[in-house]
Amino acid sequence: MIRQLKFFLTAFIFCSTFAFGQSDSCNLQISLLTCSPGAELYSAFGHTAIRVKDEQRGMDLVFNYGTFNDADPDFYINFTKGLMNYALSYYPFVDFIDEYQYEQRGVTEQELTLTCEEKQKLFEALRINTLEENRFYNYYFHSDNCTTRAKDMIAKNSIDSIQFKNILPPRIPTYRNLIHEYLDKGKQYWSKLGIDILLGGNLDKRVSNEQAMFLPDYLARGLDSAKHNGTSLVSRSPILLPSVALPDESAWFTPFSLFMLVFVVIAALSFYPKTRSTKLWLAFDFIFFMVLGLLGLLLCTLWIVRIDDVCRNNYNLLWALPLHIVTCVLVILKPKKWISTYFKIIVGLSLLLAAAWFFLPQQLNPALLPLLGVIVVRSYWLSNKKEKRETIKQ
Repeated sequence: MIRQLKFFLTAFIFCSTFAFGQSDSCNLQISLLTCSPGAELYSAFGHTAIRVKDEQRGMDLVFNYGTFNDADPDFYINFTKGLMNYALSYYPFVDFIDEYQYEQRGVTEQELTLTCEEKQKLFEALRINTLEENRFYNYYFHSDNCTTRAKDMIAKNSIDSIQFKNILPPRIPTYRNLIHEYLDKGKQYWSKLGIDILLGGNLDKRVSNEQAMFLPDYLARGLDSAKHNGTSLVSRSPILLPSVALPDESAWFTPFSLFMLVFVVIAALSFYPKTRSTKLWLAFDFIFFMVLGLLGLLLCTLWIVRIDDVCRNNYNLLWALPLHIVTCVLVILKPKKWISTYFKIIVGLSLLLAAAWFFLPQQLNPALLPLLGVIVVRSYWLSNKKEKRETIKQ
């Protein structure tokens, strides 16, 4: 009931502002809110919103392009397809700041030096954008998100163009480099591994200066350096909430350390005489290569079904081969002599991949190198052990 009351109060203030007539007033203050990253993956890159304030009319609203409905029964199906339906919402600034204070995330405000006409124009555009028929959009995390929407709204409703200075380092980063910057800082190494596996080579394109501003911190830097009407676009940047350091999670339990341990154990046991001909190896090889095949099938599915291009041209398919699924089934049903040849090919392909690892058009996660070592060891054993077929029949 309290939430509904707040909504109707906000809507009343919002609508009454325009009922007062459209004569402009420099009492309007437009600013960009940049929020620091959170502990969860969905918040690992920070957030951006627009604040519109008019003290004379008692209005203080936040316009947020980052709201979505995860209760939608088709949410995960649409998510897989890349059909993420986001919306623009508005609500009192006090609710916004309370939420980030509760999450212990920092918020910095950049007050914009727009003219009175530009402020009114931007506010009117935001108001129109909140209408039910306009507020929804298809979210693409690196090209059309809550941050790019805020940037575009500011730029499109400025009468005089905004000139952004270069904020990129001499070595131009890729989209993946920029994403890694946040994930490494937040020590989200497992999330980084998942992203590096699922997202393909199209994420390794070099970004332009404005393309880098799909991330909140980079947009904030861009606005700080920008000029408008011959002056700085940002007049002041007060810190509304200080950033709180994220918990220092254990850095030793990383994908690389785990996969390296697995590689050492598997390599040692594979060539230990007393463990070469057990049914446990049959079970391990079946599960291991079946999981690789299923992962490859998932990568192919994402490549085909997603409407965006972030999962295409995925070079992880060079080690996660969907063909492993067929091979595993045939090994169980009826062992074939060609199985040895198949795994010899896998050994050669894996060694070539390791040699070309750092020269591929796609940056593969280094944690996968020990996993590639496991593939080589087990494929070598399956292709060269004389008792292999007898082992399979046991």
